[in-house]
Amino acid sequence: MGNRTNTAVWIEKEHRWKINVQKDGQRRSFYSSTPGRNGQREANAKADAWLDSRLELPPKTVKEAFDQYVQSLQVSTTKGNWDKILSMQRVWFADISRKRFAKMTEQDWQDIIDRAHAKGLSKKTLSNMVSVIRAFLKFCRKKRWTQEFYENLTVPKGARLKGKTILQPDDLRKLFSCNQSLINHKLRFEPYIYAFRFEVVTGLRPGEILGLQWEDVHGDYLDIRRSINRNGEVTQGKNENALRRVYLSEQAAVLLEQQRALTAELDSVFGISNQQHYYKSWKRFCTTNEITAISPYELRHTFVSVSQVLSEGEVKQVVGHSRNMDTFGIYGHEFAEGRREIARKISDEFHAILADQDKTANGF
Repeated sequence: MGNRTNTAVWIEKEHRWKINVQKDGQRRSFYSSTPGRNGQREANAKADAWLDSRLELPPKTVKEAFDQYVQSLQVSTTKGNWDKILSMQRVWFADISRKRFAKMTEQDWQDIIDRAHAKGLSKKTLSNMVSVIRAFLKFCRKKRWTQEFYENLTVPKGARLKGKTILQPDDLRKLFSCNQSLINHKLRFEPYIYAFRFEVVTGLRPGEILGLQWEDVHGDYLDIRRSINRNGEVTQGKNENALRRVYLSEQAAVLLEQQRALTAELDSVFGISNQQHYYKSWKRFCTTNEITAISPYELRHTFVSVSQVLSEGEVKQVVGHSRNMDTFGIYGHEFAEGRREIARKISDEFHAILADQDKTANGF
């Protein structure tokens, strides 16, 4: 135990506990925002840990330390995850890359976040940046290079969530009535037309569209078991709730039967090679048919917007935002009829939007 003789005190105007300690001529302050005596003990524990610590010699520069962090991610996560962090390092952490690691302060990192905010980055992106910095710091603590926590690192209050663009009713009617794209200077049948429509009526993510196989389709429902990211890696989806069961609306069931006529001999439902090709094909279709240019992922946002008739909990079940104890039917007999009712509600909403066009063109 270190030679601490004082204890943390509550700073009313800051609403947190604070304790100052000194070791080898260096003075440090430790904090806890937890109210009550638990917070005092927490701040004291941080101080004791620093007093007792025997830190290893850290890398000379921030870049050297961050490179080791990325290398650890390359071993334990997918390229889709660590490649984004590597890009963040190149773009936003470049100014501090040569700074001595031991001289880095919480304010240095906060300055980076503030500059990114000034450049117009969204609240979500800034929050991701904070998470990466804290994860990097946790890695450094495990390496015993530092005892820092940076608990006051924050996203600027003025940061705003980026607005989502969706297809408007006229765009949706074009999507469900047009089936050609300008390919090699000629109007031809768009090979992924049913994938575009299926994403809109189910709310699946683009990676889930690519990962869907015929073995996942079971009568009036399908099981989302995998996703294919931009690097072509097969994953279990964006989060722990991505694996789920989705019951098919009338439109979704019809679209699958139309698609089966094209790719029944394949394992993949839609036979799409990669996300980049899917993106280019969608943009080509939009240009040909004068549809609002949105990203493939925003087709999913369109589904959520159309499904406002559903409760928040029902939408989350379909799109994979909430914990799903019914994954692949473990408890499916208890919830199946409720999920079918959700599918019927979705079907009614799309019927209302597409009512003005010739039903025979789409089969519903």
